Amino acid sequence: MGSSLLVAFILILTTHTAAAQPAAAALVGGRVVYEVKAGDTVTSIGARFAVARATLIELNQLTSPYALPVGRSLVIDNTHIAVGHPEVSVTINIAQRLLVFAEHEQVRVYPIAVGRRTWPTPVGAFTIISKETDPAWDVPVSIQREMERQGKPVITRMEASPDNPLGRHWIGLSLPSLGIHGTTAPSSIYTFASHGCIRMHPDDVAELFEGVSVGMPGVLVYQPVIVAAIEGRVWIEAHPDEYRRAPDAARSARDAIEREGLGSSVNWGLVEEVLRQRRGGAVDVTIAR
Repeated sequence: MGSSLLVAFILILTTHTAAAQPAAAALVGGRVVYEVKAGDTVTSIGARFAVARATLIELNQLTSPYALPVGRSLVIDNTHIAVGHPEVSVTINIAQRLLVFAEHEQVRVYPIAVGRRTWPTPVGAFTIISKETDPAWDVPVSIQREMERQGKPVITRMEASPDNPLGRHWIGLSLPSLGIHGTTAPSSIYTFASHGCIRMHPDDVAELFEGVSVGMPGVLVYQPVIVAAIEGRVWIEAHPDEYRRAPDAARSARDAIEREGLGSSVNWGLVEEVLRQRRGGAVDVTIAR
């Protein structure tokens, strides 16, 4: 993800967030050209750059997305609205699958994997309570039962190893049985795939691990639609409501635009298209003048 930031004011929508107050917003990422490397797939590239697989296929008109020739150039647009909430260092938007780390006037944004629909990641404020390198995995009873139902060998504890699904770094949170960790399945990043924990690419979690400290505050929110006014432009980013918790998010977006007096500044047809398609990228919906 790109690191250049345009600080702005975000319009908080009435969805399931942990704090309904103004927050700092910024545009991150952008449009780049990526050269396919050996072993790349559309899924793995999308996971690394926080772009939906379907968006990559459509943007590059990939007729054979399962066969990417090495050296092919792909256009990637991973523009996102990154939201940092006041008085916390780590903001995680579950619906957006992004983690924002703000500390010492620096902001870093990372794609993540979150809990699947049947095993959702909780919302709420938290603090970081532990940091561990090469962690062992004490398998929760609930996951042991899932292993049993699936006919897999039931594991109660897995020591640190290349096969440990926690990877090499564990950042424990104060919410029950929840943490931020690496993964042995980096292609699962930017999806709803975990048992509730926050998965990160091994390189990203290693960087975050060095930046955070025990006692640092954070918040988990669930906001599938984001509206932000940034340097005189109005941006919208809309994601699918995977957990089906925000049925009125689109209406809230429209109401937020009107409430802030921005209705005459936006292309309402484009607003409706973004809200309908929910492709997950930030779109400038300001009327062209």
